[in-house]
Amino acid sequence: MNGDELTSPIPATDPATGLRAVGALHRLAERVEATNVALARQQGWSWEQIGDALGVSRQSVHAKYGK
Repeated sequence: MNGDELTSPIPATDPATGLRAVGALHRLAERVEATNVALARQQGWSWEQIGDALGVSRQSVHAKYGK
């Protein structure tokens, strides 16, 4: 999948369809993020490195995943 496919409008006239798609994408992004944060920690990454990669502070990523 290329960038154009990701940014092209969803051909729907019902906003409920688009909003369900947004919700599904948010849930997918959360799962991908959690999986890769766990992998990074297993490989010895610091919270600061993970935060930098995600574009957030180390404190926020630690608060979310540091259980």
